Amino acid sequence: MRAPVIHVAISVAVMSLGLLAYDRFVVRPSRLIGVVDVGAVYRSKESQFAQMLSRSTTDQERDQAMQQATRFSRQLPEALDELPQACGCLVVVKSAVAGLAPNMIDLTPMLVRKLESAK
Repeated sequence: MRAPVIHVAISVAVMSLGLLAYDRFVVRPSRLIGVVDVGAVYRSKESQFAQMLSRSTTDQERDQAMQQATRFSRQLPEALDELPQACGCLVVVKSAVAGLAPNMIDLTPMLVRKLESAK
C-alpha cells in the first residue's frame, strides 16, 4: 500500500517541478515585452546635432557634427537589434503600444546608454 502512494507522490513532485520550470523559463520570458521610445531618442539627438551645427563657426566643426550624425544613424539600428538579446524579450516601439501592461519594461534608457557607450 505504501509503494503506490510513494510513486504517486514522486510523480506529482516531478510533474510540478517540470511545470514550474516550463513556466519560469518558457512562458514568462515570452510574455515580457520591452518598449522603446525611438522617437524621443531621435528627437533628442536631432536637437543636439542642430545645436552643434548652429554653434559651429568653421567648416571643420560642421563636418565633425555631420560625422557624428552619420555615426548615430548607423549605431541606432545596431543598438535596436541588440536590445532583444539584452533583455530576453520582445521589443516594440512605444508608439505602437495602446496601453501599459505589468509585463512591459521601458528599454529607452538602455538604448540611450548603448548609443552613448558606442561613441
